[in-house]
Amino acid sequence: MTNEPAAVLETVTKTYGAVRAADGLDLTVRRGETVALLGRNGAGKSTAINLLLGLDTPDGGRISLFGARPDRAVAAGRVGAMLQEGRPVPRVTVRELVGFVARTYPAPLPVAGALAAAGLTSLADRRVDRLSGGQAQRVRFAVALAGNPELIVLDEPTTALDVEARREFWEAMRGYARRGNTVLFSTHYLEEADDFADRVVVLDGGRIAADGTSAELKRAAGGSLVSFDLAGAPTDRLGLLPGVGSYEVRGDRALLRTTDSDATVRALAERGAIRALEVAPVSLDDAFLALTSPQPRQQSQSPQPPQHPQPRQSPQSLESAR
Repeated sequence: MTNEPAAVLETVTKTYGAVRAADGLDLTVRRGETVALLGRNGAGKSTAINLLLGLDTPDGGRISLFGARPDRAVAAGRVGAMLQEGRPVPRVTVRELVGFVARTYPAPLPVAGALAAAGLTSLADRRVDRLSGGQAQRVRFAVALAGNPELIVLDEPTTALDVEARREFWEAMRGYARRGNTVLFSTHYLEEADDFADRVVVLDGGRIAADGTSAELKRAAGGSLVSFDLAGAPTDRLGLLPGVGSYEVRGDRALLRTTDSDATVRALAERGAIRALEVAPVSLDDAFLALTSPQPRQQSQSPQPPQHPQPRQSPQSLESAR
């Protein structure tokens, strides 16, 4: 055991036609961390994961897992992966599939342990091709654990799982992480990143738009949201109020993102603009929308990723990001 990071990407680039899916990615995942990758569709999450696992080759830059080439780390059983795509294997049971995968590694997890961690003990003798979507997703998780990896990489791991299954999944992941293992996962469920990640990395157009704890990202997007009814009041000077970094107007209601909600509210009171006033902390959803572009960029204009760009004035809805 050394102090070598679990995963390193250094100035990694990958281009598909005119699209730069990875545009100078610099990312280090330390041992024992649980790191969430966030980004709109097309932001580069799956590309980064595929490059990290050696499933695709970068055009430039360097990638290492535990100080070795990705393919060597995966072959040694130090890395497990749960990807979005994959067809069920016909005419084999869950136990047979997990056991087969486990036997390809030098020091695998006991099959019973992998099944229990994935919540599949009662389904061990069912055929894989006769499972529901959520059950099949749990099989992928058990397969990812079969080699007893030190790092597990998960691409949208709770897709097709209901609320109870998602809760059970993350309980299992907490147990895995508590043993000193490392977790890197991408998700569209921002509450999962908020609840389970030690660190959140936001990708936008193949670059890192922000990297920090959930609390740090919320502060970068503006620490609080102040909203009130306009009742016909002008909106041209809202951006000049103290503390306000950006604002939106939704119908007859103004929404201000501010780093100093007290100063903002005092200034509104002096203008006589307090009507149905509400003050709330910025959520990770708000931070995500403020830190990413409405549409993926086709070409990069700068080789260095901005870490904390200013919030946008009119972010789109989260549904459009999904």
